[in-house]
Amino acid sequence: MSKGTRATEALAKLGVKFTLHAYDYDPDADSIGLQAAEALGVAPKRMLKTLMAEVDGKPVCAVVPSDCEVSMKKLASAFGGKSAKMMRPSDAERLTGYHVGGISPFGQKKRVPAAIEQAALTEGSVFVNGGQRGLQIELAPDDAVKATAAIVRPLVA
Repeated sequence: MSKGTRATEALAKLGVKFTLHAYDYDPDADSIGLQAAEALGVAPKRMLKTLMAEVDGKPVCAVVPSDCEVSMKKLASAFGGKSAKMMRPSDAERLTGYHVGGISPFGQKKRVPAAIEQAALTEGSVFVNGGQRGLQIELAPDDAVKATAAIVRPLVA
């Protein structure tokens, strides 16, 4: 498995300190984030999942704990919109340049506005997808916010 991805390169370019963690990706898992948390022995609230959505038809990136569901109402509100919906997987892959199960908020092909669940900022470190299936990046939550220029809002139901 390659450890150099657009996500790791983007973080390195910004001077962000991070640690890589590889695990055996299970494509049949009900929840990719929860499977990653279990494989790495990490609390699910520290394992963040990257979701690509649309607010009023415009693409956005939401980063929330793997054991939570994003509230479409809260997501729309976070971006000053009226409605939100999940992006189709094929559209998410085309926009980010990553495959579903390996979508990272860092180093996406086309940069879109991002939001991170505010509860994640209470953790000492968080895990975010590293840009390929079976690879997680551990970093400080504040660094994740800075690297994505994310807004921090309550996003979960």
